[in-house]
Amino acid sequence: MATTVVRPHTRRPMQTMQNRWERPLLVLLVVIVSAVIALPFAWMIVTSLKPDLREVYIYPPRWIPSTLAWWNYVIAWNSAPFERYLFNSVFVAGSVTALQIINGCLCAYVFSRIHFPGRDALFLIFLAVLMIPSQVTVVPVYIILSRLDWLNTYWALILPFAATAFGTFLIRQSFLSVPDDLADAAVIDGASHLQILRHVMIPLSKPMIITFALLSFNWRWNDYFWVLIMTSSDYMRTLPVGIVAMRAGEEGGSNWHIMMAAAVIVIAPILALFILAQRYFIEGITRTGLKG
Repeated sequence: MATTVVRPHTRRPMQTMQNRWERPLLVLLVVIVSAVIALPFAWMIVTSLKPDLREVYIYPPRWIPSTLAWWNYVIAWNSAPFERYLFNSVFVAGSVTALQIINGCLCAYVFSRIHFPGRDALFLIFLAVLMIPSQVTVVPVYIILSRLDWLNTYWALILPFAATAFGTFLIRQSFLSVPDDLADAAVIDGASHLQILRHVMIPLSKPMIITFALLSFNWRWNDYFWVLIMTSSDYMRTLPVGIVAMRAGEEGGSNWHIMMAAAVIVIAPILALFILAQRYFIEGITRTGLKG
């Protein structure tokens, strides 16, 4: 009786060498890309701490200032009504984010868990809004807000963004990944649709909802175009528009160390928010490819 000898599988030398160099090359690529992205921000912080323009324009550039000029931040803060700009930015971005989350969760629940004729077709129409550039709607929205006498008010900065198709799509994808058995069990226990949404869908979709909240808050925080068009006074301006107004002021102009200090003030809150919620952000991004 013949016997078959099974030889152990051995890796080819070429494959072994490829795997040996693949990881270091990927790490090197990530380091290079990260450095390219971080370089402008690092230079902005360094410039904001330089004591005068002479050090800003010195060649070759100095990465370490001769003196850490922390007073640049005080000058930048006092050169414009930054307290009002900061309040407007927080209030507008926070209000828009809250409204978009509420509307997004409600619409996502309907499109993911409630069956009715034409649901999928209606959802496609809903998503078609994403294909329309926001600049197309500026003129008609401006006319509507003008006739309502809402220009230069919080209504003009908040209500046009109270709902979002992008947020509904993201949250719906997360709701679709929740097992149907959990929702069915809640129905058997007598839970209503709002109770299922509150106690089942939202807790299990928290990473995605927080991810969308971060994106939404960041978009509204950095918005310049819409605020510039809809406001006409310092009282209603937000930080991005306020910095441009500061650029034309006495303390701004060509004083780039002061301008960089103001820019750091603008990005610091959103950067701190991302650092605090980055765990949910990463988890939410990894879940975007699940069912649905």
